[in-house]
Amino acid sequence: MYDIVAREDFSDVTYLLEVEHPLLAKAAKPGQFVIVRWGEDGERIPLTIADFDREKGTVTLVIQAVGKTTLQMQAECQVGSSLTSLVGPMGIPSHIGEAAKVVCVGGGLGVAPVFPQLRAHKESGAYTIGVIGFRSKDLIFWEEKFRERCDELIVMTDDGSYGEEGLVTRGIEMAIEKHADIDEVVAIGPPIMMKFCAETTRAHGIKTMVSLNPIMVDGTGMCGGCRVSVGEGIKFACVDGPDFDGHQVDFDELMSRLARFKEDERQSLESWQHECRMMNQEVRG
Repeated sequence: MYDIVAREDFSDVTYLLEVEHPLLAKAAKPGQFVIVRWGEDGERIPLTIADFDREKGTVTLVIQAVGKTTLQMQAECQVGSSLTSLVGPMGIPSHIGEAAKVVCVGGGLGVAPVFPQLRAHKESGAYTIGVIGFRSKDLIFWEEKFRERCDELIVMTDDGSYGEEGLVTRGIEMAIEKHADIDEVVAIGPPIMMKFCAETTRAHGIKTMVSLNPIMVDGTGMCGGCRVSVGEGIKFACVDGPDFDGHQVDFDELMSRLARFKEDERQSLESWQHECRMMNQEVRG
């Protein structure tokens, strides 16, 4: 059992859990992920490590409540409760230290997992430019945390309620217009966002790394659920990634595969919601 020692809610769907796991915190590196299970009968879900504190012995996860398991965790994971299992760190750590000037891009929930990479690039001596994007001002989190590690920070909002108006791709373009010597772009977020980030940098010939988080079962490459087409070959995100060359990833195939599970996810969510309603009725009765 792994104790939840802190929780923060960023919005009605996005929340942070800080979990005590000294060995994991000691071993974790930027870019890696964990597989979490809430409850004995819970689903195993992959989550990129948003932060880790070796001195405190904790790892931080930022989660978006979009399906049955993440909604259940949002309702039940409170300080003082525990995760049944927390496996990791998994995946190949990000390559840090080779670039002198890096743009780290996070969109929505991708803001959290791009932070360890940005911090590591900064600590390696790189000039770091952060580009973080949200739908609106009300959804912004970790702005000050990024400012502490960025030489420059560009905050984008879809509706223009804060920072610059537009998508993170516009933020990348702004960075490129100002800096002709960018060595690498790191982009983390929804597949469609990462796809267009890669397309934005392709014309400029800038190396672009993306972090893929497809559906996984075992996390060891045996189930094949997380396979992705990269260049001319097939890779498994859990053991070959999660970082890949964004210019080589077949994002259309990836998004098509993810859509195949929508109906199963809907049925699972509806079943859980029905059980919750029945339990509430019994309590009130």
